[in-house]
Amino acid sequence: MASQIKVEIIERQTVKPPSPTPHHLRNYKLSHHDEMAPAIYIPLLLFYPNAADANTNNVIATNERCQHLMQSLTTTLTHFYPLAGRIKGHAVIECNDDGAEFVKAGVTCSLSEILEHPDAEMLRRFLAIDQSDSRESATSPLLLVQINLFECGGMAIGFSISHKFADTSTLSLFINCWTATCHNQSNKLMVPKFGAASLFSPLNLSNLEPPAFPPAEGAKEKCMTRRFVLDATKIAALQSKVASSAVPKPTRVQAVSALIWKCKIQASSISSSSNMLGTSLIRPSVVSQPTNMRKNTVPPLAENKVGNLVDFSTAHYSHSGESTSGIDLEDLVAKIGEALEEMKEHCAMKVVFDTGEAWKKKKEYINLVKNDDIDKYVCTSWCRFPFYEANFGWGKPSWVSFVPVPVDNITNLMDKRDGNGIEAWVNLRQKKMALFESNEELLAYASLNPKVTY
Repeated sequence: MASQIKVEIIERQTVKPPSPTPHHLRNYKLSHHDEMAPAIYIPLLLFYPNAADANTNNVIATNERCQHLMQSLTTTLTHFYPLAGRIKGHAVIECNDDGAEFVKAGVTCSLSEILEHPDAEMLRRFLAIDQSDSRESATSPLLLVQINLFECGGMAIGFSISHKFADTSTLSLFINCWTATCHNQSNKLMVPKFGAASLFSPLNLSNLEPPAFPPAEGAKEKCMTRRFVLDATKIAALQSKVASSAVPKPTRVQAVSALIWKCKIQASSISSSSNMLGTSLIRPSVVSQPTNMRKNTVPPLAENKVGNLVDFSTAHYSHSGESTSGIDLEDLVAKIGEALEEMKEHCAMKVVFDTGEAWKKKKEYINLVKNDDIDKYVCTSWCRFPFYEANFGWGKPSWVSFVPVPVDNITNLMDKRDGNGIEAWVNLRQKKMALFESNEELLAYASLNPKVTY
């Protein structure tokens, strides 16, 4: 289906703030968390059904919505002025008002066709830029928005925001600011707070080539992306199964993360090493989970503090036995819980981290990346972010989707529209994915790429 659908660019414009950024704000300093963020774009898609007036021509209504979005984005950039600038060097955004990119595109199908069986490759075409191209992300606009117009009158808004400026919380704040601007609701406008660099001093990374993030292993084999959906009832059953004295009330994310981790361990072990008796050898592995620091520091950071204010909890697993059937889900949940508590304790020690500690963590990560004897997984959760509340003037989105970067060993978790189920976008190399997606324990809880219902 994807090969038959065309996404044709109708118009491409540069959107700038209505007035110049004041001279004293021209150089926006990046924190060392921003510096160490991968040079990619954070991608998000919001899908809206046909919202045209029954008595109005669809094309006219669509054009009005696009114009409304572009004008309100101009005003929003007044508050998020660094997004109209460009990255300069390793530690500064030059707020030169060069602008964000606003793209309007036509899609030769109805929205329902996309939602029938969402395809990762197709979804990437709804973005204005390849979010994995680090070369472009270093010189291109920090924000690109693509408005995708379907034949049925539906719309998909594609966001690409530089990871050097934003984490998921910052993206959520930006969308909140934009929607409030659309409704002229100044009382609901949560303006951004800058200045993370004063808490997390920049490092001199000019002579350091950061490792790939995450490591691009097995480049000879194609990376596959699959979408798995876990309904609320299945997640509740899984939570009950994995509860233990160590973690008596596992969260949705902990339970689902542990299940996916276990199935990835099994797939990796079966595909990469077998002994003479034909049983699989379990490879050691780690799963790293980016976590919002704002609520975990002492004192807590403001919810509207922008930047990459995340830390990583890293859970380790190794097993001396020879059978993958011996992997205990309760044990994996406990390890994930322990890693999270360690991360929280680290964040609570002090808000202002010195550069020595930052370098130490950087070196630990580099050493981990270089260790080929350990499987490395990243599982990031966007659950509980209010993306389904994003109303630009024609209702809330019918579906919100992450857009997977085709890089090995990444999993992204997102809420279903009901706020209780979870959608998991999983990346693995082709051979491992064939084993992973046929795992009976996984399929007892998750459905492989079902139709989006709303």
